[in-house]
Amino acid sequence: MRPVRLFSALLLAAALAGSPAFAKSRIKDIVEFEGVRENQLVGYGIVVGLNGTGDALRNAPFTKQSLEAMLERLGVNVRDANLNTKNVAAVMVTAKLPPFAAPGAQIDASVSALGDAKSLLGGTLLVTPLLGADGQAYAVAQGTVQTGSVSAGGASGSTVLKGVPTAGRIAGGASVEREIGFQLANMAQMRLTLRNPDFTTARRIADVINGAYPGTAIADNPTIVSIRPPAGQNMVAFLAQVENLTVEPDSAAKVVIDEVAGVIVMGEAVRVSTVAIQQGNLTITVREQPAVSQPGAFARVGQTAVVPQSDISVDEEKGKQFLTLKTGAALSTLVSGLNALGVTPRDMISILQTIKAAGALQAEIEVM
Repeated sequence: MRPVRLFSALLLAAALAGSPAFAKSRIKDIVEFEGVRENQLVGYGIVVGLNGTGDALRNAPFTKQSLEAMLERLGVNVRDANLNTKNVAAVMVTAKLPPFAAPGAQIDASVSALGDAKSLLGGTLLVTPLLGADGQAYAVAQGTVQTGSVSAGGASGSTVLKGVPTAGRIAGGASVEREIGFQLANMAQMRLTLRNPDFTTARRIADVINGAYPGTAIADNPTIVSIRPPAGQNMVAFLAQVENLTVEPDSAAKVVIDEVAGVIVMGEAVRVSTVAIQQGNLTITVREQPAVSQPGAFARVGQTAVVPQSDISVDEEKGKQFLTLKTGAALSTLVSGLNALGVTPRDMISILQTIKAAGALQAEIEVM
């Protein structure tokens, strides 16, 4: 546990809870616009020019078949040849096609080894079509793979490895060849999807938009708000105005606990019913002190022996009284009271879970 991190988080939450909630956010920061999203692309390719760190062709038949097919397309017949190169590796290439990307735009491509290659460092990816979910090629990737890793080995078998040399990136290595036919300007209706679904927030978004442009928005459910541009405006111009409107998001009361890192985060909506809390520790200490027992000077029988002596003490921590919280107590009151008890991070987590079990914590607890 890390007490400093935990109590810093609690004190920050208490400070936020003690001040009025006027934190407004732009609509563009709390919603996703329908159709305005990235699309995943994937392709299969070959990396060449490796320094003996590529696939073993006997163990990776797909690499051998790909190499033969590529050479045949270039007019080289190697079907009956015994290929034994280790400078080639089969890879999977992935990329993200940004929304409204036009042909000729450059995007980044990620390259990952598919076979038993040891490293892609210094290799060059050959022309690789990148396909979308519909099977159409939307981009073509090619270029030098940058892994950002360090790998070294000695004759005795010792190796030093830092990073992942079997995965790399080609910055701007893919060129967009086809754009997605999404006509945003001609849309008559657009749906806004809340990143954190909430009835109150959805209603507030609709009210703010209708306040600026009457009759253009309606909250369909806690996740979707539908909007229509007013007469004389297309969807692009309307969204440019709507996305900069501000609204105060609402959220459910929740306590998030990360037991591994010792961090507790509580929202300002957390409330506590009437409850009494007492926290104390019971320490039992057992000390073993060996003693020597030996017969008297003129004794005719007996022998020297080691006799263990045990000292047991019980220390119960005192002086801590019950902490009483009244119904509707705010987060700042709960945090201040728990800090006054001087509880440890682990005790803090146990107390919150016990309050929840008693039905006095009006919030959801999520343990990560």
